[in-house]
This record gives sequence, structure tokens and C-alpha cells, in this order.
Amino acid sequence: MIKIIYGPKGTGKTKILIDEANNKVASAKGHLIFITNTKRYMYDLHRDIRLIDTKDYMIAGEEALCGFVKGVVAANNDNEYLFIDGAARIAGKEIKDMAAFYYMLEKLSETNDLTTYVTCSCTKEELPEFVAKYL
Repeated sequence: MIKIIYGPKGTGKTKILIDEANNKVASAKGHLIFITNTKRYMYDLHRDIRLIDTKDYMIAGEEALCGFVKGVVAANNDNEYLFIDGAARIAGKEIKDMAAFYYMLEKLSETNDLTTYVTCSCTKEELPEFVAKYL
């Protein structure tokens, strides 16, 4: 299952995502993974959440991000939640050009029984159809 947290830049999407991740720790039976492109939130997240800063891995483009996310999920077989803060920002693309990423994410979430949260920096009206279907 994919859940989208959207809104214009500066509206608190990351804070909502962090709060959601921290709230899931107590009830989670599997691993929680938080992917972003900064270490700034490492002290805001519960210590049981695996924070991954993509800047450490020099991800360039949507295909690289897809492979990276698949690899992170493949590293453990008991992942339960995946949080991605700013997939478009990490991939260096516009959300409207990331249909392949969201298709991959949907299949990965279904296959691995993951609940995935993704932030999108745009208004509801600007969300492409392939993203808006997860609202």
C-alpha cells in the first residue's frame, strides 16, 4: 500500500512523515526504513527506524533510485514500513516524470507486504494521475 503526503514546499510534509514513522514504532512487527537526502532528521526519528541518507550513495536519476530502494528492501525480509521523503528531489526529476518509479514502488509494496509513505512537493491538483490514485 502506498500513501502520499503532499503539499507545497514548506508546508510540513517531512514533519508529518517523521511523526508517522515514530508513531508506527510501537506497533510495528517488522523493520521501518526512512529514506531521505539529509542526515538532519537523525535525532528526530526513533532509534529503531533505519535512516538512510541517499547523499552517501550518489544516486543519480529515477532508475538509480528504483534500484536503490529495491536493494534496501531486499536487505531484510521482514520490512513493514518504508518512508521516502522527497523521491522526486532525490531522483532529480519532476513528479510528473516519475511514473516508472511509482509503478515499481507499487509492485515492491505489494510483493513485500510493505506500507510505503512518500512525500510530494505539490498541490493536490498538480499530482499526476499515477500518484493521485494513492490518495
